[in-house]
Amino acid sequence: MGKDVLYIADRRKKEFTYPIHNHEVFELNFVEHAPGVRRIVGDNSEVIGEYDLVLITSPDLEHVWEQYQCVSEDIREITVQFDFNMGEDSLFSRTPFHSMQKMMNEARKGLSFPVSAIMKVYGMLDSLSSIKEGFYAVMQFLTILYELSKCEGARPLATSSFAKIAVEDDSRRILKVKNFISKNYMEEIRLAQLADIAGMSPSAFSRFFKLHTGRNLTDYIIDMRLGRASRMLVDTSRSISEICFQCGFNNLSNFNRIFKKKKGCSPTEFRENYRKTRIIV
Repeated sequence: MGKDVLYIADRRKKEFTYPIHNHEVFELNFVEHAPGVRRIVGDNSEVIGEYDLVLITSPDLEHVWEQYQCVSEDIREITVQFDFNMGEDSLFSRTPFHSMQKMMNEARKGLSFPVSAIMKVYGMLDSLSSIKEGFYAVMQFLTILYELSKCEGARPLATSSFAKIAVEDDSRRILKVKNFISKNYMEEIRLAQLADIAGMSPSAFSRFFKLHTGRNLTDYIIDMRLGRASRMLVDTSRSISEICFQCGFNNLSNFNRIFKKKKGCSPTEFRENYRKTRIIV
């Protein structure tokens, strides 16, 4: 991007042809009138509806919008790539930008916004590419990001383990447990072990864990293992069975079943999707 702060591409088209890719700069991507398109962000794959808005702030997170079942001939896509210094010593570390900083951190896994949030910023997105003065375009884009950071219902897409995001949590007890799981996901992990680490009874710990993470312990461990497995499918040429056992699954058919249920495709199909031309821009 050189000395530019924003790159804005506002285009109408009949199909998506760009391959799966990742890039150093941050990206906000808006798509409308393209129901049936398949959006892949990391190890998450979903078919989108009439409107889609995703923020990605990780240089390593692969993503693509694929034509899939879309038959629309009037697709609009607005892609904004931007390069802001969001470090601790930057302007964005100051109090007025706290919610934006938090959102940018969460978007390292890819962040999908609900229709209510999209409608809130639609007018500003719609007119962004027509602003001739660079300063005002940047100000309007910052307003878009700020409004999105205040909206509820945004959800992360890729798993932390796939996106290579360090384990984080506000609770020291939960953080200790998460770190243990992250280091031992390939082994059998028992509830009693984790409850002991947290200094709680198993039943109290189960409730405490779900309260803090929004997921029960079994689902959390499975998601961790699937994220690692997905990463290995992309980054290595190991066999499906090798990956299955190295990620803590002790049964290949069980691994295939759980993977398909959670990811919407088999491990083999997932790998083939990523073997399509991949580029870094």
